[in-house]
Amino acid sequence: QVQLVESGGGLVQPGGSLRLSCAASQSYLSFNARGWYRQAPGKQRELVALTTSGGPTNYADSVKGRFVLSRDNGKNTIYLQMDNLKAEDTGVYYCYAQKVGAYRGDYWGQGTQVTVSE
Repeated sequence: QVQLVESGGGLVQPGGSLRLSCAASQSYLSFNARGWYRQAPGKQRELVALTTSGGPTNYADSVKGRFVLSRDNGKNTIYLQMDNLKAEDTGVYYCYAQKVGAYRGDYWGQGTQVTVSE
């Protein structure tokens, strides 16, 4: 099984920044893809940023130029640096990982709340 532990959410004013972290309980070699999704109140969960093994990182159009996904393979951790935050970025952010090999499948973190408000 895989555990994904998120941290870094909170309340920030428009134009501010936050950095989310997601630590996995297994080596980065166990995953084919890792990334971030979010869900705003009353809306469906949507992709924010996704990186795949050997491939580029894909971003939602709404966050391009403002959010950056990075990773520290030695710590089995991915990050989401969010700059110039807007009210519409408010929601619960979920870490995602697609595992290969034993117990293959999609795994999700518990979610962390991001609120952008005056």
